[in-house]
Amino acid sequence: MDSVRSPDWPAAPLGGLAANSAAARYGTPSGPAPAVGRAQPPHPAAPAYPPAPVAGPRPEAHPGRRAAPPVPVKILIAGGFGVGKTTTVGAISEIAPLTTEAEMTSAGIGIDDPGARSAKTTTTVAMDFGCVTIDRSLKLYLFGTPGQARFGFMWDDLARGALGALVVVDSSRLDDCYPVVDYFEQAGLPFVVGVNAFDGRLALDLDAIRWALAIGEHVPLVRFDARDRLSVRDTLLVVLDRALQRATRDRGA
Repeated sequence: MDSVRSPDWPAAPLGGLAANSAAARYGTPSGPAPAVGRAQPPHPAAPAYPPAPVAGPRPEAHPGRRAAPPVPVKILIAGGFGVGKTTTVGAISEIAPLTTEAEMTSAGIGIDDPGARSAKTTTTVAMDFGCVTIDRSLKLYLFGTPGQARFGFMWDDLARGALGALVVVDSSRLDDCYPVVDYFEQAGLPFVVGVNAFDGRLALDLDAIRWALAIGEHVPLVRFDARDRLSVRDTLLVVLDRALQRATRDRGA
């Protein structure tokens, strides 16, 4: 090609000054005329706009990985009828707890006894569910079991995959707690016995309760208030510690 043609730059005759040279476009001398042949690319004029700002450091092509989600830990909240399991889950759950409460009717008279001090009018017929985040690495999922013996068939399903359990006890109705303690001892699931302080007091001291329930010294026995969030939190941390001890021992075996 002997010349460059564009809408703004007319073609120059062969042997003459290239029409798209600096001299032709800007009227300034540019030294001797270039040799005949391919025209030289034009030199751009000074820009009329300010120079672009200097770009900062380029972002990394592969940003760091997102933080790992917290490890889910399943904990059972178990106990006899009317001991405060639903209240325990509701006090600590960071989400609106899922409950399966049904109104108690006259059909339950003589079967479901919530105790003389209880104003309970509903009962759990399936389970309670809630969750609480301990820290960035750990989240507890709480499953409250039904307390009536006729719903005992659900316990095996609810216990599947659980790492520990909180057995809620009413110190004035210890007879209702024996089947629950027996269940977790036979299942081999780490558990903590939490004595719910109804009205802020206990019918028996902790040593007497331990003796009455015939639980060994290796089983933690704590007093707590199912209505108080901090009290429930501290009790669940004991359950978590018990579960971690069991997991560590099993791993080292």
